[in-house]
Amino acid sequence: MRLVFAGTPAPAVTALQRLLDSDHEVVAVLTRPDARRGRGRSLHPSPVAELAAERGIEVLKPVTLRAGTPDGAMIRQRLNELAPDCIPVVAYGQLITADLLDVAPHGWVNLHFSLLPAWRGAAPVQAAIRAGDTITGATAFRIDEGLDTGPILNSISDPIRDTDTADTLLQRLADLGSDMLVQTMDGLEAGTITATEQQGPESRAPKITTEDARIDWSAPAEVVDRGIRAHTPAPGAWTMLADARIKLAPVELLAQAPVPLAPGALLADKHTVAVGTGTTPVALTGIQPPGRKMMPAADWARGIHLNEEASFE
Repeated sequence: MRLVFAGTPAPAVTALQRLLDSDHEVVAVLTRPDARRGRGRSLHPSPVAELAAERGIEVLKPVTLRAGTPDGAMIRQRLNELAPDCIPVVAYGQLITADLLDVAPHGWVNLHFSLLPAWRGAAPVQAAIRAGDTITGATAFRIDEGLDTGPILNSISDPIRDTDTADTLLQRLADLGSDMLVQTMDGLEAGTITATEQQGPESRAPKITTEDARIDWSAPAEVVDRGIRAHTPAPGAWTMLADARIKLAPVELLAQAPVPLAPGALLADKHTVAVGTGTTPVALTGIQPPGRKMMPAADWARGIHLNEEASFE
């Protein structure tokens, strides 16, 4: 099929690469405009734009898709000229307006990293880890006017491991989901895929805020563990020590501490830095103090000479 691919961040690159290596023809890429990043705050193209440029594919970077704007008019004209059969979407980051939904015969097909209707929204991977789900997956569905509500074309499931962070789980789902997205394009072209309405309980996964990533030490140890892993690496789980904001690497669950620990209370020996929770303590593995790089927790504790009153808040 003739495709226009819509996507922006690194996980979308995997899907674009698989489509480029398939029998389908990617005639253009739709992505977010260049963004400032790095210490110099210079403009950089999105990861998807970089791959497309390397492969000599046309890149479209509208600020908005809304009708009545210069960018909106340009996109409507160019999509009509390109005449794609389908527009696969992976983490594009722009709202697809209703009048654009029928621009391709097979529509816009989104690869979403959950088993819909579970975890509709911007952060399904983080939500699944935080909630303690044991199974997640990826779903290919046809975009409609709702938020991740369109009919399902294909899906694949994958277990969530006890050590998964948002990063490791997203990488795995991007890999599995990208192959499934190619299979979905194959099935649409062959006419062997039937769309089915979403069924089952719905849950929401809104965009993560920095405040969401603050750790509540009064929660059970398992909840603390999941909360840290769900926000690793971004935006990064954090806590306060006096007036310093501390970032946290994933922790290890402990059966018990040498002495009882109140929620947030710290206890360090030569090898372990334990923190109290609402149940059993957890062991810190890595700490990132303000303005510093992530370091082993034991090294951090020795460097600041933790006292008996030290406590995370």
